[in-house]
Amino acid sequence: MRIVVCVKHVPDMQSERRFEDGRIVRGEDDILNELDENAIEAAVQLVEDNGGEVIALTMGPEDAEDALMRALQMGADRGVLISDEALAGADAGLTALALAGAIQTLVDEKPIDLVITGMASLDSMTSMLPAALATCLHFPLLGLAHEISVDTGASSIEIKRNADGYEDVLSAPMPAVVSVTDQINEPRYPAFAAMKAARKKPMDTWELADIEESVAGSAIAQRGQVTEVLESNEITRDNAGTIIPDSGDAGLRLAQYLLEVVK
Repeated sequence: MRIVVCVKHVPDMQSERRFEDGRIVRGEDDILNELDENAIEAAVQLVEDNGGEVIALTMGPEDAEDALMRALQMGADRGVLISDEALAGADAGLTALALAGAIQTLVDEKPIDLVITGMASLDSMTSMLPAALATCLHFPLLGLAHEISVDTGASSIEIKRNADGYEDVLSAPMPAVVSVTDQINEPRYPAFAAMKAARKKPMDTWELADIEESVAGSAIAQRGQVTEVLESNEITRDNAGTIIPDSGDAGLRLAQYLLEVVK
């Protein structure tokens, strides 16, 4: 199997974020998107069971290589970074176009079987990319999988997912786009040997000129930058809050406090 995993380099949720010139500052305490670790683990497990290659793909500034390096440490075989100033301020649709162009370029090298993503990125939380990417690639989409099984002989994939109180079982021919939840697995923590081996794995950096123009090039050039932060204000608390120690009547005192606040 040949699997592409789309990952993202995002600000650490525990770090302070700041904006400069209408853009969030990247590269300061950034990490691999936590929900993408499940996607990497799912891809690596499929290749361990069926053979093949896992390619980690991301779009971002040069520092986004750190996210790819983490993916390589976790078992991916190759990393590809799309980095181009024309992609600054990209929304989910523009990002999908760029990733689709890169995936099509990889397909031109050798066909792929699956594109796997996490369920969301923790910096924007739109959850739109998997559907947008499937649309750009004209692949079927199987979303929010908590279990995956593949039939390489029939070139098909089946997933299980929980949706609206039901457990759905969905199948589709490959190649397909699959998004996975954090319930699908427990991502592995790379050992020292895996971290060392990752340094020798191939890592490519592509600009827009290097990706498949039939999918992305002209559309990206026409759209240009589409999002910009016009204003941002830090939310601060007026005080440290009220602490009610529990001496057996904390529930009653809390209810009384809430009644006073409501008034």
